[in-house]
Amino acid sequence: MLVDLQTIIGMAEAGNYCIPAFNVYNTETVMGIVAAAEEKRAPVIIQVYPRLLNEEVGFYICPAVVAAAHRASVPICFHLDHGPSEWEVTRALRWGCSGIMLDGSVHGFEKNVEMTKHIVDTCAAIGIGVEGEIGHVGSVNDDAMEEFTTPEEAAAFVKATGVTCLAVLVGNAHGHYKKPPKLDIERIKAIREACGVPLVLHGGSGIPDEQVKAAIAAGIRKMNIGTDVCCAFADGTKAALDDPKRSIAVDLFMKNAVAAVKALAVDKIELVGAAGKAL
Repeated sequence: MLVDLQTIIGMAEAGNYCIPAFNVYNTETVMGIVAAAEEKRAPVIIQVYPRLLNEEVGFYICPAVVAAAHRASVPICFHLDHGPSEWEVTRALRWGCSGIMLDGSVHGFEKNVEMTKHIVDTCAAIGIGVEGEIGHVGSVNDDAMEEFTTPEEAAAFVKATGVTCLAVLVGNAHGHYKKPPKLDIERIKAIREACGVPLVLHGGSGIPDEQVKAAIAAGIRKMNIGTDVCCAFADGTKAALDDPKRSIAVDLFMKNAVAAVKALAVDKIELVGAAGKAL
């Protein structure tokens, strides 16, 4: 069933667990994630990066996600990840997203607040919650991390914008970590206490399991997984290529990739405590 962001985050908040948020790139990644959610009876978020909207891939993939969510027997939120402007947000809403992230973290605090508050007000008119970001979560390839999110700025940002949930920088980054990250768990606790809304952990691919569990206990209610989905898909495809009995029929050839994405999603669903939590 297709649900909005505030509903699915509310489920995690009430149950003291975390919703896994998987980025998808084609129909096969959607198939693998939905199959995992159904098997584990777990609520999940399926999200798309704005590049897919900008390059028109969204025209094809968004209807597939919406149809899959409506048919699923578990709650699924369809979310825009890292929307940089109103243009991407508008297109995402038009193409069926039931959750929105407005990422103004590359701008100064006041501009970030202005942009995010505008999108919060716009989405409120149609009952859709918004994720914001304070403390820019960069890439593992960056020369250095930005300054970590502080409890004070998080509290001020939430009060000024009214976001449903908040992405924070606490030692995490996007991409493959060159060495295991070290999340600042005490900072997560302090931010959560100060701002009072569920927190979001970006860069969930590659964070050690024990740190993920500690972060959830400290207040993380949504964890993004993108790089691991790509790697699982690539590994499944390579396995099919290496199989001397492989079929040239694309639908059969892709079964390996779908199965690999499903296995990855099952692992993450169990890790964050979402298994068996679907209504």
